[in-house]
Parts: sequence; structure tokens; C-alpha cells
Amino acid sequence: MKTIKEVIFFSALFFSLISCNDLVDTKKQTSMTEFNSDELKYRPSFHFSPKKNWMNDPNGMFFYKGVYHLYYQHNPDASVWGPMHWGHATSLDLKHWEEQPIALFPDDLGTIFSGSAVVDHDNTSGLGQEGNPAIIAIYTNHDSEKASIGKEINFQTQSIAYSLDSGQTWTKYTANPVLKNPGIIDFRDPKVFWYESDQKWVMTLAAGQEIQFYESKNLLSWTYLSSFGEGVGNHKGVWECPDLFPLPLKGTDTTKWVQLLSINPGGPNGGSATQYFVGEFDGTNFIIDSDFKSSMDKEHNFWLDFGRDNYAGVSFSNLSTEANGVVYLGWMSNWNYANEVPTTTWRSAMTLPRELELIHAEGDYRLRSIAPSNWDEYTTRKLAEESRYFEKQTTLVASGQINLLGAQIKLDLLDLKEEMYTFFLENKGGDVLTFGYNHETHQFFIDRSKTGKTNFSEKFSTKPSVAPRTKKGSSLAITIILDKASIELFFDEGETVMTEIFFTKAPFETFRLETSSGTATIGNLEIKELMKKQELLGVKKFFISFFNFLSSAFKFN
Repeated sequence: MKTIKEVIFFSALFFSLISCNDLVDTKKQTSMTEFNSDELKYRPSFHFSPKKNWMNDPNGMFFYKGVYHLYYQHNPDASVWGPMHWGHATSLDLKHWEEQPIALFPDDLGTIFSGSAVVDHDNTSGLGQEGNPAIIAIYTNHDSEKASIGKEINFQTQSIAYSLDSGQTWTKYTANPVLKNPGIIDFRDPKVFWYESDQKWVMTLAAGQEIQFYESKNLLSWTYLSSFGEGVGNHKGVWECPDLFPLPLKGTDTTKWVQLLSINPGGPNGGSATQYFVGEFDGTNFIIDSDFKSSMDKEHNFWLDFGRDNYAGVSFSNLSTEANGVVYLGWMSNWNYANEVPTTTWRSAMTLPRELELIHAEGDYRLRSIAPSNWDEYTTRKLAEESRYFEKQTTLVASGQINLLGAQIKLDLLDLKEEMYTFFLENKGGDVLTFGYNHETHQFFIDRSKTGKTNFSEKFSTKPSVAPRTKKGSSLAITIILDKASIELFFDEGETVMTEIFFTKAPFETFRLETSSGTATIGNLEIKELMKKQELLGVKKFFISFFNFLSSAFKFN
């Protein structure tokens, strides 16, 4: 029988083999360590990121036969922005993503900029087959050569491609482009939807500093309808990535139309962000609600997300929630520093998907983002308590209690006083991310200036991000989702949202709350430790292997 000394020796050898698969020189080992550390600390578990190289705007998102399809702006040859392709990923639950082969490549008309995709159920295009509708992708071709010469401005046109295998492979339409450029330098990002009342397709398109609407019966030929945007909203940057959809007004029988519009720069905390407008669409014109316009003119705080890192997002087509809402997903970065963030093999991730719903509160229409739920399959540990009363500070997660690399934290701040409530995420290396709420000024905030790597861009953490609280009340519901190098904050059930990325030297270990002077009460505290499927499987395999090793070690020779 094996002796205890032998078991200890072979156990030590086993762990050594796990940590060092090969004998390498010092330089190579350092490089491997940095790469593994980068993957461990920054590669998200539940937000999609490409295996290699650059990614930005989500494109062509649709749901079909139980599968969510995400396409995205992708440079497969470098980790900075470059010749755009459409990358592709799929998911069954919007949390676990599988990267697929590149979907669309550049062609004679140019590189492949942003766009959308629809399921042509009635075969209006004639490109489908009986019992097998075509998926139609509508995208912008960008002629980089023509753009670089600078003599012409019509270098962006709209083209289509179709798929007969549920979006896995694509054939480009032979008569592209289907919509030529009328002489506008920024003419891009088509988002198409079916308008049931008139039995037609409608395209919403970014055209300079406005949105243009087009109609088609067959997705192949398009006619101009109208324009929207002059004299309303923020015009401090380029308008792009529009999306138009109806939403029921929560608690009523009324339906309103919501127009999303991304802008860069001009965001509320610098760089890129997404604004929204509420009104009516009659099949030809989008008419902004007069009360909404009046409120926006007084104070433009109608932003989908006040954090610095949610941009160019649009909704999934062929998908409606139980409440007839839409599901939205954005690019989790900012053009102020996207090309410079300190990841090695890849750059950028997507936000978590959020269900959007429309409410009427404090006299205004507000677009609310619902935090993703149904984390049970991914939950490995949970802490919960009904309430906690404390003076000035309290530790909510101590070191070793919950792995904060992935976590969902839900709580209510009760009986708010006129003071500051500051949450701290910290590690032993001195990194700290602070966020919270000032009830005296009715303002939310995030400060990532001490989160480790920040000097890669002077625009990354020059000052805290802030957002006004638009809901009144003496209690505040907060949902926090952490995933390696990002935080998504949903205040007041998503009425105000802040999404930001960070790059700590080591994972956060503790989570605590401080008040500026008095006491506080926390209610309905729930903290879930989250781990993705591959990680759970890896841990399971590790313990099975080690158990088998120990079992064999104690067997008779």
C-alpha cells in the first residue's frame, strides 16, 4: 500500500504538473503568466468577447428556432479597429456564448459596417424556400478607398445577404447595393423591422445628423419616407446605430414608439452613449411626443445608460418578451479609449442583454432596463439576509466569502437620509472601485480612478461618472452584476443604469458600504456567486481527476 509520504509526494507532483505543463525559458514563462493572468482577470464569463482581436458594434441580432444570434463588427487580423467583417456568436440563454465562423467578409463594394437581420417569414424577398424562410441581413458597405481619396462623399451604401441555414452561412445579393447613397457622408447602420399595419418593411438609417426612414415590400428595393432629428436631442457628435420599435406603456393599454440613437462624442460622461426619444410612428413619420420633447429641451437626461461603456446597442429581431418588450444588447466600451484598453489577445465585450420597458414616472416617459435574471444554473454560492442596520460602515462580503470575479448583488437601501452612500469593491493590492448614491444631491456615481490599470488613456478615469436620480422616494433598489472587469448597475429597477469597465491588478475580494455620517438600513440583501459552464466543468473535472489519483494512490500494488 502507498505510504503517506508517497501520497504527499505524488500530490505535490500532481499540482506541479497542473501549474507547469512544459519546461520553458524564463522569458516564455513570463509571457505565459501575463497571458493567463489577463485571461483570468479580464476575460468575461457572461458577456460575449471574441477569442481573438477587435470587436465593436453588435449587428444583425435575431432569435430563431431557440437560438440567439449575435453578429458584430470585427477585425480578425488585429486587436484594433480595422477592415470590418461581421463576426458571429450564438447562445441558447444569452449568458453562455459560442463563437462561430466569420459571417460576412469585405467585397468589391467595401468593408461590412453595421446593420441588422430579419426573418423573412412570408418570403417577401423571394429568396427563401418553401418551409425554410430566408434570414436577410441588411448592412452598410463602406468603400474605404473612395473615402480615403476624399473627392466623393457617397462611399457608404446599403446591401443585403441572405441565409438559408439559420444564419450560419450567407450569400450576398447579386444586385447590391439595394440602397445607394444620395450624397451624405455618414449614411449607414440600417435597422429593419416589419410594420404590420401597412404590410411592409421599414428601415431606420443614420444619415448625417438625422434619422431617415425608408420602406420596402420585398427588402430588395427601398423608397424614402421621411426624416427625424433636426432641432431635437444631442447633436454634439455623429449620429449612428438607430433602432425604432413599439413598447407598451407599463400599466396602461397605450403603446408608444421608442427611437434609439447612439452618438459619439456627446455622452453624458464623455465619449459615446445612446439617447432615446419617445413618440408615435404612423408608417411614414416618427413624431416625437410634445411633452417628452419639452422635458428633453429643459434637461437632456434621457440616456439609455449613464455609464461610459454601453454604446451602439440595438434590439433583437424576431423576439418579443412576455410583456411585449424588446431585448437590447450593446457594445461595452467607449470610443474615447476602446483601441487602447489593456487586454492582450482580444479587445472589447458586449453588455449583458437587458429587457427594455417603457414607464411614465414623475411626469416623464422613461425607458427602463431590466437586469437579466435566471442565474440559478450558474450560481455556485449564495448569501442572503432580510435586513441589516448599521452605523457608518458595514462589510457585506468579507474576503473568502464570495468570489467577486462573477456575482449578482441585490439590495434595497431603506429610509434614506440626506447623505452619501458609498459602496467599495477592494482587493489587497489597493485597487478600489467606488460607486453609490448621494441622496442630498439625488445623484448616482461611479469612480474607477483607483482600479489598477487606468493610465493607458487620459480619458479613462479623469473624473467620476454621474447620473441624476429621476425617481423620487426614501428607498432605493439596486442590482449589481460583476463579471471579471465590468460592473453593471441597475438603480430603481433599471430606471437609471450605469455600465463601466475596469482593469484591476487582482480580483476584488471584499465589498462594503459606508455612509457619510449617520446610520443606514439594508433590506432584501442577496448575493450570488456566479461561474460559467466551462469553469464549472473545469472544476468538476479537476476534482474528479484528483479523486481518482488519490484513490489509485491508496490501492495495493
